[in-house]
Amino acid sequence: MDDYQATWILDKLKDRGYAGGYDTVKRFVRTIKAQKSRLAYVRFETEPGKQAQFDWGDFQVEEPGGRTSRVFVFMLVLGFSRTDYVEFMDRCTLETLLDGHIRGFKYLGGVPAEILYDNMKHVVVGRDAAGKPIFNPECLHFAHHYGFQPKACAPYSPWNEGQGGAADRLPAGALLAGLYVQLPAASQPRRPRLVERDGQRRVHGTHHQSIEERWAQERPHLGPLPAFDYDTSLKTFRKVYRDCQVSFNANRYVVPHRAVGQTVLLKVKNGQIRIFLDQDLLATYTEPAGKHVLMAHPQFYEDLRKDREQLRRKYGRSKGKATRGLSHGSLLIDVDHRSLEEYEEARAGRVSWSN
Repeated sequence: MDDYQATWILDKLKDRGYAGGYDTVKRFVRTIKAQKSRLAYVRFETEPGKQAQFDWGDFQVEEPGGRTSRVFVFMLVLGFSRTDYVEFMDRCTLETLLDGHIRGFKYLGGVPAEILYDNMKHVVVGRDAAGKPIFNPECLHFAHHYGFQPKACAPYSPWNEGQGGAADRLPAGALLAGLYVQLPAASQPRRPRLVERDGQRRVHGTHHQSIEERWAQERPHLGPLPAFDYDTSLKTFRKVYRDCQVSFNANRYVVPHRAVGQTVLLKVKNGQIRIFLDQDLLATYTEPAGKHVLMAHPQFYEDLRKDREQLRRKYGRSKGKATRGLSHGSLLIDVDHRSLEEYEEARAGRVSWSN
């Protein structure tokens, strides 16, 4: 059972026709909390800049019109000062996890030496024969880039987090307890939103200082931010076909003809697709709204045509066919013989070209 308050539970029970009173609900909740309190653990305090804790939360929100949906809460808490960074997100993915960390580090003013995680699948992908956690390789690359050490709680042992779970640090301690909030209309973008509040001025019951004061003491001990952000783009590999195109998400994208037959890397982020051959950026496209769309820079096919004409002038038509593969890759001979229907469609404006 989550740490719901008796008053909140009573309100929800009344919505379902419950006719009883508050005292009855309070006594029931008290028995549940008493059972949970029997689990004893050692509380510990961390040194400034030493550790942060991370956790996801989720709760139901009411959309305009009465429909409910699920919203995720990103929570990153510094162990020494209890300063926290909290965001609302509509997706719980590895991409949003890493993006939230980047924004959180900037907000907090630096990077802690280590971050403690519950055994969430995006971070801990398994355990070895000795029970040691196996971290997601992408998370390890990210941690190396920012200079912190990821650590995992022992399974089923949330008390390993010392100062209490990160969820306990949310506004009024009840944000995850199924509270209903209004979201923007569906036509408006649902971007991550930082929870703005005055909790940093609260005096903590353990160290009897305001969180803001403790934060000022902790910031100088945090590690520096790197010179550039970690690239959290979704990455996928594609082979370039004979027509100088790669396929992704039911659309096609034209790249320079020198990449034909090569495997290229696509980096996808916020509707933008960047296509790389090794370290070279070949092309950048905005992902179209529809499907089965051809996206192309007109210059790419123009460069192919010029290369083809140069080969004809240098070798002649017949010799060019025999030697072209040695100079530019054997696939180009097939491009020479393909139908011009697609080029005519592009010239007539019936094909979507990128800017």
